[in-house]
Order: sequence, then C-alpha cells, then structure tokens
Amino acid sequence: MTSSITADQAGRLLSSFSSFLTVAIHSLLFHRALYPARSFLTTRAYTLPVHQSRHPGVCTWVTDAVAAVAAQIRSGAALAVVLAIHAPQSMTVLERWVFDLQSFPASWGDAVGDGGGGGGAPVVDALGVGPSAASGAAAAGGLADTSVEGEDEVNWADVNEGLRGALRRIAYAGEKSPPLPENCTFTLAVELRDESEAPIGHPQAWIPAQAKVSGVPGPRDMNTAPIRSVRAGPLFFECWLEKKTEAQESQDS
Repeated sequence: MTSSITADQAGRLLSSFSSFLTVAIHSLLFHRALYPARSFLTTRAYTLPVHQSRHPGVCTWVTDAVAAVAAQIRSGAALAVVLAIHAPQSMTVLERWVFDLQSFPASWGDAVGDGGGGGGAPVVDALGVGPSAASGAAAAGGLADTSVEGEDEVNWADVNEGLRGALRRIAYAGEKSPPLPENCTFTLAVELRDESEAPIGHPQAWIPAQAKVSGVPGPRDMNTAPIRSVRAGPLFFECWLEKKTEAQESQDS
C-alpha cells in the first residue's frame, strides 16, 4: 500500500476485505456441502446472490474468525489465509482454499492491531470468525459511496468490482468441484510472515499448527488449481484451490 493511502482509507480497505472473506467462507460452506443446504438462506452481496448459514453458532464462528484474521492482517503479520477441509475420521486435509496475501502491506497506517515481531511458529489455526454474509453485503454495498476526497482517493467501485469477480469465481469453483465425503469438517488458518510471532493472548483465538497443515505452498500430494488473481483498488491478492489427489483422497476418507 502506497503512502498516498490514508489511515482512514486503509481501514476501509481492511473492512472491505474482511466482508469479502466472510461472504466467501459462507459460500464455501454451502457449495462444499459442509452443512445441509436447508440450513442456508439466499441473500445478496456485491450484487450477487450468495448463501449464508442461518445457524447462529456458525455465524458467530465465522464472525469471530474473520475478526481474528483481520487483526493479523492489520498488524502486517498475515501471509495467507486458508480454509482447510478435513476428512471425517483421519482429519487429513482434503482441500485448501487459499487466499495469498503476500502482496498486502506490512503496515496499515495508524490502525491498531495485535502486533508481532521476531521469528516464530509460522502457522496458526482459528477457533472462531467475522460479520455475517448479510452484514458483509451491506458493508460492501456502502463502500462505493464513502470515498474520501483527495488527490489519490481510492476508487471504491473498482474495489467492489474486484472482490465481486473473486467471489463469483470462488463460488463457481466450489460448486463444480467433486463432492466431498460426508461429515467432513473444516478449520480456518493463517500463515504468518517469517518475521512474525504466533499471537498469544487471553482468550486464545489461535492454536499453533504445523506448516504442513496450512502452509504455503501446500503438500506435494495436493493438486493446485488457480481461481483468480484479484486487483481490488490498491490491494492485490491471489486465490487458489489445493486438492488431495483422487487416489489419496479415497484412501484417507
């Protein structure tokens, strides 16, 4: 992020990405059939029809987890965010939906977050998540009208359009991927930059994990399929799917 972006604009960009991530997680939970389809409602975000879980516990989990992720992004510690889907018994990772944030800024202006320093465990798993898909849609819809006047103001319409295109491709990839075994579970993970420490605090929102579970790049027995490179105003990130090879998936499921 360039120095021409104000702290206020940086905060809006982080809020925009957090809303996008919330909607994307709900979408993947639906399209990968991790919960029954009847437990979702249809709403709209970024002018697209999207699916949101109706279960209060799931919505709270997603809300808290995205908030925890946003804190790591705000501090400049996050290298990637991964939604990992696990086999029901072996807990083997079958799919990794990766949001590569290595091009995100190391500083978000005057925003306050959970700082990190020194070297440490590079990967942590989330126990909780952020705003619902409906609230994310409202936040996303309002961004286009809240630009700050200035010589280098952010084009919020471009931000929304970039996130809209990414969300559409993620939903398509989730819908077209082969069905998963029944009773799969999932985790949300953040891979940290080399110079960052795993967050420690009370309550503890993160659990340190081995890099082979959620590191970037993924394990050798995973096939990688690109989803989209996203330019959302000043932000740039990439999305891809890492999937267990069919033979290995059959063995682990």
